[in-house]
This record gives sequence, C-alpha cells and structure tokens, in this order.
Amino acid sequence: MSEVPHSLRRGDLDDGRRFPLEEVDTAFQHLYFTGCVKEDWTAWARMFTVDCCYVERFWGNLNGRKEVEAWINPVMAGVPEIYTVLEWYTVDDSGRVCWFLQNRRDNPDPDGPAFFDFAGLSTARYAGGGEWDYEEDYWDVKGARETAGLYASACEKMGTTYEQKLSRRFWPTGPPFARLDTTVAQPEWLNLDVPRITKPRELREIIAALP
Repeated sequence: MSEVPHSLRRGDLDDGRRFPLEEVDTAFQHLYFTGCVKEDWTAWARMFTVDCCYVERFWGNLNGRKEVEAWINPVMAGVPEIYTVLEWYTVDDSGRVCWFLQNRRDNPDPDGPAFFDFAGLSTARYAGGGEWDYEEDYWDVKGARETAGLYASACEKMGTTYEQKLSRRFWPTGPPFARLDTTVAQPEWLNLDVPRITKPRELREIIAALP
C-alpha cells in the first residue's frame, strides 16, 4: 500500500491511447457484472493489470493486482448485506469510464423503508485486452455510517442471521448487465476461507503478510 504515482495523483488519466467505444463499453459491462452483480470478486480483481493503481480513500491505496485481490473478498465478506445499484455510466475513447451507483442494504424490517442506500462514484481506465490499470472510488462515508446504524438496528429487531443478510431484492430495472434474476446472493467469498474485515488496519495487516 505504497504512495500513489504523482501522475495519477494529478488525475491525469489520458495517456494518449484510444480505443473503440464499443470495446470500452463491453469491457466495462463485463467488469461490472463480474464483480458488482455476480460477486465473483477474484475474477473481477484479475481483470486489473499486474501493476494497476487502485485509489480507495477509506481503505487506503492499493498498488498492483496482488493487493487488489487480497483486499476485495475480505472487505465484501465484512459487509455481506451490501450490493450495488447502478444509476448511470459513461465511457470515452481514452478508455475512461465513470459510473454513479447506490450501495444498497435490504431492510429486514417490514415496518421500515424497503432498503437503505448511500451513494458512490467511481472512475476507471481501460488498458486494452480486457484489462484495467486504474480505478478510483468515492463514496458517502457519512451516509454509509448512518445507514449502517439503521440497518444494524433493523437486524437486531428482526434477529437477522449472517446468511439472511445476503438478500438482493431490489436490483435496478436496467440495464441487463447490472442485475441478476435472483433475490439471494451467492458471493464467491462464501466458499473461501477469508477474514471478514471492516477496518483499514485489518487490511494493512493482510497486505503486510503478502509474499
């Protein structure tokens, strides 16, 4: 988890390469569906280049595919209730993609709202060949904390189990790559022996132990 390269800190994501828009769009749909919808997070992480840069303001910056892969399953296992609702995305021929989403938790309490959302915005850069060399995530930390509290109270009231937190009842109506025809998730990490982390210091320990 080393320092982000100076060129990337400036936000200069256009290195002169150009790609057909259809190629960028198709690659993004595959990336998004594999991770945010299907929740096959190892396959998602392996779509990043070996030397990728991933900027995450809460968890800390990740440098290289190995760190991204070490991070993603433990953090998603730590919040099994969260899934992603895509609102819009844009692509351009430099390979840049930007998308806006809601991080959603289904409410187990029938007396409350159907779900709790907090917003997120991400940008990524396509590197060609189906791979990505940069992603940067922004999300509403205040909203995340507020909705986490509301969700925790609802779970306590209803006696919600860990497995019941895997409900995915309110996918967006479109596009097709942004949703599944199922109301219960089967994320990859259910079958993996990974820790469930919720704190950046826990991730730092995982990264420090990488070979």
